[in-house]
Order: sequence, then structure tokens, then C-alpha cells
Amino acid sequence: MSQLKYQRILLKLSGEALAAQQGFGVDPVRVHEIAAEIKDVHALGVEIAIVCGGGNFFRGVAVQAKDMDRVSADHMGMLATVINALALQDALEKQDVRTRVMSAIEMNQVAEPFIRRRALRHLEKGRVVIFAGGTGNPYFSTDTAASLRAMEIKAQAILKATKVDGIYDADPFLHKDAKKFENISYFDVIQKGLKVMDTTSISLSKDNKLPIIVFKLSEHGNIKRVVQGENVGTLVHA
Repeated sequence: MSQLKYQRILLKLSGEALAAQQGFGVDPVRVHEIAAEIKDVHALGVEIAIVCGGGNFFRGVAVQAKDMDRVSADHMGMLATVINALALQDALEKQDVRTRVMSAIEMNQVAEPFIRRRALRHLEKGRVVIFAGGTGNPYFSTDTAASLRAMEIKAQAILKATKVDGIYDADPFLHKDAKKFENISYFDVIQKGLKVMDTTSISLSKDNKLPIIVFKLSEHGNIKRVVQGENVGTLVHA
């Protein structure tokens, strides 16, 4: 534990990360790879909470959803995050990592309701906790849910797993000369309109001085490197 920079983290995973090359649904091979990385970090003694997005399911019905009422569409997205949380829980428990799914939308047959004190107790007992259902409210993204839950459980950092190795001033897939930031302030992320997380989540993190590390998930061992304090990805801080 003395070698760790962060003892309690919140890991933000996008739905697309679970879909991998399939683009839709859950790729079982990729989910088990992610679970293996989480297991390695958990074995170090790190207390881990996770927030999953739902884009791998919801983007598939986005054409139909665009004509829907926003509240109904957001509820569909929240349910998609529950599917991903259950898939990740199954992969983790197959690797002998005790895991609990806590949903902001009550569905007692498949997940515990989110109760802050119970979540803290799970973490203290060494269980991985997956927060599903976003914040339970429409108009809020899973990025905002990640910032909110991180503050509620007193996480020391948010680890934002992406498909790029940090934050750039332009899309590195479209602009070969895009510049990567090693460190950047919350204010600059908002001012420059960088789309790493939505403005509400960045503002919440800023107000509570919660650091965000943006890193590349597909590079094996990156989660462990971050918690051990290595210079990986981009650090967003005050």
C-alpha cells in the first residue's frame, strides 16, 4: 500500500470500451481482459469503484431515440448501464473478485439500491463496487455520475479510461499534429471546449478538487501504473 499513490479510486468505463471492435453489445473477450486488469489492481489493496456508460447499447437505438421524449430516452440509457454493470460483475466474479452492483434506479432482483454508507462498507470489506443507472435522473451523463459517486465515496481520483492516451487540443485521429497535454487545469478543459468529459462533471470535480487522470485503456497495465503514481495519460487538476 505504501507504493500506491491512490488507495481508493473511481474507474470510469465507457460502454464502447466493453463493446471493443464489435461496436455494439458486450464483447466477452474484452470484458474479461478488463476484469483481469481490475483484478491485478485490486490485488494491490486498492479500493475500486466503477461507473459504466451505456453507449454500446444505447447508440444502437439512437436513431429511434432522437424522436423520443428526452426523459424516456435517458431512462433507456440508464438501463443500458445496468446491463454493462452486470456483464462486468460476472466477468470479475469468474476471476474470484467479490463484486457488488448498486443501481440508482431500484431493481432489487438484479442489483442493490445505491446507499452511500453501504457502498463505503463494501469498499472497506474489499469488494469492487459497480455503480449503475447513472445518477438516477435524466439530463445527467454517466460522466457526471462518475464525479458525483467519486465524491460521495471520497475517492482520491477519477480514472477516465479512453481510446486515446490522454487529452489533446484536437482529435488525434483526425489531426496528426494534435498536441497532447501532460497536465491541464479544470478551467482550461472547460474554456478550450475539450470533450473528454462533460462540463457538469468537470465543474463538480473542480469545485471539490478531485483529480481526473485520462489514459488509454487498451494499453495493458495502465490502470496499475496510474494507481502507482506513474506518469500515464493526462492529469486534470487545479
